[in-house]
Amino acid sequence: MLLASPTSGLDTGDTAWLLASTALVLLMTPGLALFYGGMVRTKSVLNMIMMSFVSIAVVTVVWLTAGYTLAFGKDAGYGLIGNLHYLGMAHLTPDSLTGHVPTLLFAAFQLTFAVITAALISGAIADRAKFGSWVAFTAIWTLLVYVPVAHWVFAPDGWIAAHLGALDYAGGTVVEVDSGASGLALALVLGPRLGFRKEAMRPHNLPLVLLGAGLLWFGWFGFNSGSALGANGTAAAVLLNTQVAGCTGLLGWLLVEKRRDGHATTLGAASGAVAGLVAITPSCGSVDLLGALVIGLVAGVVCSYAVSWKFRFNLDDSLDVVGVHFVAGVLGTVLIGLFATAAMTGHVRGLLHGGSLALTGRQLVAVLAVGAYAFAVSYGIGKAIEKLMGFRAPAEHELTGLDLAAHAETAYDHGVLGHGASAQHAVSFPHSHSQDRAATA
Repeated sequence: MLLASPTSGLDTGDTAWLLASTALVLLMTPGLALFYGGMVRTKSVLNMIMMSFVSIAVVTVVWLTAGYTLAFGKDAGYGLIGNLHYLGMAHLTPDSLTGHVPTLLFAAFQLTFAVITAALISGAIADRAKFGSWVAFTAIWTLLVYVPVAHWVFAPDGWIAAHLGALDYAGGTVVEVDSGASGLALALVLGPRLGFRKEAMRPHNLPLVLLGAGLLWFGWFGFNSGSALGANGTAAAVLLNTQVAGCTGLLGWLLVEKRRDGHATTLGAASGAVAGLVAITPSCGSVDLLGALVIGLVAGVVCSYAVSWKFRFNLDDSLDVVGVHFVAGVLGTVLIGLFATAAMTGHVRGLLHGGSLALTGRQLVAVLAVGAYAFAVSYGIGKAIEKLMGFRAPAEHELTGLDLAAHAETAYDHGVLGHGASAQHAVSFPHSHSQDRAATA
């Protein structure tokens, strides 16, 4: 992420682009809600959507009261955390600038990153978490996990950015590795869903999944290109890198599906596009178009296999947060070490462009540090919530469906509301997809 001098002066064009980008990234969370909502069974679709929507509210409050200052305030020591100078957004006025844009706008843009990162984690624990416990986890996790990592990577004086020298343009570590490692931790805390590996847990609405994926793709242009913090050539190059990686991720996943299963599925198309977009997130500002093409393709191919690994370890990562976001985030971050070009970075080169292995080493250290920290702290938070208020929903609620149990609502009227535990059998969809390997694993 580019941070210009704080005395550069306001640029209205850059400000307009960042305003639009902020709206685009915020839209990604409702898009994620639809993407995740279509992937779960009928009885818990509203709960899945609500986990994303409540993240918008909770993270916004946490970020504006304490999160922003701890992430982007002047470093309090060793590049680990910011100070409290901007507590409650104090000392910031409409005239305060970060580079060429208002600091209040920069804070709002960064807020949308925090929101979707928290929401992403919910996919790992779909169908079995108490809603109130999820709300508590989201608030605590934002302060203890997301905020420090954002300071490490995005703040100019963070240890990963300033001292390690690793590259992460738009959040491969901060968003993708962070959410993937945290999702893995929570999946272990809560354990697998009832019927995992015994019942086919198919997505109930694939058009909804594709609609959600389309909104994510649309918003990703703000996510990546907006990180240039300006309406300029860098933003244009990043936009093209984002587009091509999403396309090759989609094609790579479909090629694997066709060869392995004999069918190219709609869920595979949506998942492959997301995998490619995840992988290009850290590298979009460091690689050329050919590098973006390869990174997206590698992510689509590898992640299409990675989503089945959970069955080998009896890990119920319900909606493949680990298999897609963590794996593709690691790939995109580490492959910067091969494909970085001086034309994009200004001076840093990857191995294939005349650089050395040192950059790859720095990228690996960043991934390992963020992944280990996010996993350890998220596991601790999850265990504490489980002990204090319970995190796993009661078995009868899980069987009946969390829509009725937690929200007293249902997404569909036909044959679901009022049928108790039998509601889970109300609708059957015969479509085969990657998650349905549980039936044969």
